[in-house]
Amino acid sequence: MNDVLAAVLADLAAEGDALEAAVAGLDAGQWRLPTPAEGWDVATQVAHLAWTDEAALKAATDKAAWDALVLEAIADPEGVVDKAALTGGAVPPEELLARWRTARTALAGALRDHPDDEKMPWFGPPMSATSMATARFMETWAHGLDVYDALGVAHEPTDRIRHVAHLGVRTRGFAFSVHGEQAPAEEFRVELDAPSGERWVWGPEDAAQRVSGPAYDFCLLVTQRVHRADTALVAEGPDAARWLEIAQCFAGLAGKGRSARG
Repeated sequence: MNDVLAAVLADLAAEGDALEAAVAGLDAGQWRLPTPAEGWDVATQVAHLAWTDEAALKAATDKAAWDALVLEAIADPEGVVDKAALTGGAVPPEELLARWRTARTALAGALRDHPDDEKMPWFGPPMSATSMATARFMETWAHGLDVYDALGVAHEPTDRIRHVAHLGVRTRGFAFSVHGEQAPAEEFRVELDAPSGERWVWGPEDAAQRVSGPAYDFCLLVTQRVHRADTALVAEGPDAARWLEIAQCFAGLAGKGRSARG
């Protein structure tokens, strides 16, 4: 296992542990609190994380099981995710938490043992173990935000969100393609201020297309947890401005995003 993967897995475990601690003591009514995702309550969000961790485990270890899941998704591309989350969230909370804990622990072990030079299939492009761990961190963090929002619990950002920011930068071309647009060929410069105050940068210093601002805002935007107008992000250049309108770091169809605050 390489050092980068080890670091991502450690941060993924920390983010998952924090979310599990936040929901472990909830009563039955709190599990049913609505989250910002329409039709999804707290239990649905956790069930989605469990299902996706299980899907990633199949991708990493069981080709037959993965192929069966792909056929299921092909048969119902717009409903398979909701169906799995809603069905999974209907079980008793203790059972749901045990399922998620088992899935994320097993996935971490599988990614730890996965050959560095071998990619695994996914709903988007094939992924290395490091890329899969990064994607799992992004989902855990983003859906965790939905849960914290529903519970009215403050969740202070940490520099662990660098994984989300990196994924957001790396998926710039995908964000254009999923909207049926040609991705700009030139590199962008991205300069983000981390929660700790550190500056994170990607791309050439002399790039004409530039994005800068708080890393937290950028991470919220690329996971579609905030409207572009409600961020402090600055775009220089028309392509950079367009990117911030359509940014998406997760596989699947483009979401409708969040509405701007009044």
